[in-house]
Amino acid sequence: MAAQSRRGGKSSSPGTSKAKFWGIAVGAVAALTTTAMIVTLATGDDSAPTHVASPQATPEPKPGKARGQVTSGVPVGYPRTEAGAKAAAANYTVISGSSAFLTSKDARHRAVSVMSAGSRTSTATKEADHEARRARAELKGDKSKLAPRHVIARTGILSAHTLGADIHKATVRLWTTTVRGSATGHATPKAAFRSVTVSLVWERNDWKMSGSSSSSGLVAPVDTRQATNVTSDFADYVPARASDPVLSGAETKGGLPGAYERTERGAHAAATSAVMLRGDPRFFSNAEWRNKILTATTASSALDTAKADADSMTQLVVENRSLGDDGKTADGGLLVTRTAVLGSRAVAYSEQTASMELWTASVGGVAGKNESERPQIGFIRMTVDLIWADGTWKTTAVTPSEPLVPSPPAAEEAAPASSFADVGGVSDAPSLA
Repeated sequence: MAAQSRRGGKSSSPGTSKAKFWGIAVGAVAALTTTAMIVTLATGDDSAPTHVASPQATPEPKPGKARGQVTSGVPVGYPRTEAGAKAAAANYTVISGSSAFLTSKDARHRAVSVMSAGSRTSTATKEADHEARRARAELKGDKSKLAPRHVIARTGILSAHTLGADIHKATVRLWTTTVRGSATGHATPKAAFRSVTVSLVWERNDWKMSGSSSSSGLVAPVDTRQATNVTSDFADYVPARASDPVLSGAETKGGLPGAYERTERGAHAAATSAVMLRGDPRFFSNAEWRNKILTATTASSALDTAKADADSMTQLVVENRSLGDDGKTADGGLLVTRTAVLGSRAVAYSEQTASMELWTASVGGVAGKNESERPQIGFIRMTVDLIWADGTWKTTAVTPSEPLVPSPPAAEEAAPASSFADVGGVSDAPSLA
């Protein structure tokens, strides 16, 4: 795979040796746990937020039960729960940044009518049209005309923090990374970070968007070991070849993903959740949680190997970072990790087995006073192999492959390491697919 080297040398600050070790540990995550690299996003307080009243619970999903429906390209049918509200906020944000939404007026207006609360539809339509006009320059790359079939417009949800929720309304703040550009020409698609606040109301027996605002988000530097890809490398993630991730908010009472439907869509969702769970900070700091997650999502034939590999990798990170059970380092820094899915494409699919390639954005590092350990972001392609077992899709392997790296944000400085402690805690995890 061709790649363009980025400018700039490695730091020679006193913290370089620690940063070098951290890079080795991050590499171990890819090699041993198959979760990709941990590049950072922030972990806040691991305790549940006390100011949020969770909406009423709904029954656990049963094996084979569909996770909602799709209307005019929009996932609908969310549970009336906090997780359901988070999923709706995430999906509506992903759709609002998708190629179809930004390049097709008809598709955009249909989607807005489905996503928006009734009283908000007219205003939301005007705002969406304005954003689409603004985005055209980004999506063209360096070509003279916009070519919708070559557009790269992907959004990954790195963090979802509930600002408030009850059974009638919810407000969710998202930390996202976007990649926009074209798979033709010479200008590589560019990454950006946004902070998006979505307000929702329970209307027409579903979560609907009553408002949305966005601003610049925390900027995580691109991992220094990753070189920017050339434009043509992004061709597998144009609209016709890959799907946006769809989060459902469907989970068991224990916080595990509910059973997935026996369809290609269900396999995509299972692969997405498997990658997201392996990027959760608890995967590294809480052995009981890690084993519970692996047991629930891994095929029995692969479980012993998955657990052994995960234990070896996490022991390396814990010992060398001196991590406590609370995810803090010896000097008080917070281990912060998260993996977002930018797109998913089927490599192979049958009713019994599936192989999905995911394009992911993984954040990981330490939020603290040491800037050399600042969270970084890496863009990795990962292949998730699955089988149908016990009434759901379960993984047999999660294997990182070649990076797919956009251009870094232009003229934006990385946020201070300490600022990442405000996002990415356990309560900030996005809903599962």
